[in-house]
Amino acid sequence: MAIKKLGKQTVKLENPPSIISYYSIVGPKEGKGPLKDYFDLILEDDLWGQESWEKAESKMQEECIKAAIDKAGLSSQDIDYLIAGDLLNQIIATAYSARQLAIPYYGLYGACSTMTESLSLGAMLVDGGFADKVACAVSSHFSTAERQFRYPLEYGNQRKMSAQWTVTGAGATILSSYGSGPYVKCITTGKIIDPGITDVANMGGAMAPAAVDTLVTHFQDTGLDPSYYDLIISGDLGYVGKSIVLDLMKEKGYDLTKNYTDCGVEIFDKSEQDTHAGGSGCACSATVYNSYVFKEMAKGKLNKVLIMSTGALHSTLSTQQGESIPGIAHAVAVENTIE
Repeated sequence: MAIKKLGKQTVKLENPPSIISYYSIVGPKEGKGPLKDYFDLILEDDLWGQESWEKAESKMQEECIKAAIDKAGLSSQDIDYLIAGDLLNQIIATAYSARQLAIPYYGLYGACSTMTESLSLGAMLVDGGFADKVACAVSSHFSTAERQFRYPLEYGNQRKMSAQWTVTGAGATILSSYGSGPYVKCITTGKIIDPGITDVANMGGAMAPAAVDTLVTHFQDTGLDPSYYDLIISGDLGYVGKSIVLDLMKEKGYDLTKNYTDCGVEIFDKSEQDTHAGGSGCACSATVYNSYVFKEMAKGKLNKVLIMSTGALHSTLSTQQGESIPGIAHAVAVENTIE
């Protein structure tokens, strides 16, 4: 019997795991944005001494996971599972990172939704008694994503104003069956929503309907109102997607104007940094959660937060075949107290 399930898509954890450590690494562009004082490590260049951007991304994720583990006063041998992913073909950045870490590993692909997907599954493992400590991590890199999903940088194409800037960075969270919080209280798993968009330069529009579906489901399943949370923050919608979410939620009777924002809006300075519609990528939500959000919770300035990463589940192959871009969104409720 699924005794922990609430409604259609939400589970309430009986033994909420504690977030005992978190770490963020970002590239130089992200390090010049509004959240620069929150990131743990800002790189001087986006190659980080490697031969390619792909190798640099893998190094970012590996070092981020190591740093989060070390920050918790643990070693890799103390971690029961590593649950992680990225955007590259067959999640190679994560695979080669995991190769160096020697931790039992589950690789995930949820596109830009992977951070809350990993936190969801990691929390379930801990709550279910299958693990005491789980590392959840993701990475992305502007240059690797551009040449895989859009155009080679050497081509120098003009970007549409609806296009977002893939965040260069990595984020890692350590979940534990012991700790003083913040705690993962409940999880709303999203389902695929496809609005029929085929434009790879409009990720916000492609993902926003999935975000709305997950948010509405979360409030219906839990019986909570948006005002319950100090902050509701989506991961990777940028300015276009955020605007759509606000409008669609209003149509459904939910006012998010007082406590909702998006990581893709917060991570870059719209007036000073040329990122068009804002940030995106696995690391967009991961770096913001593992810096600004969790650090503000540690200070007590935020106590109840709903984090929700969104993903566009397309590939170069599906785009070449004229397929539309399906969206997904997973929400995780994090609170400073168990009660």
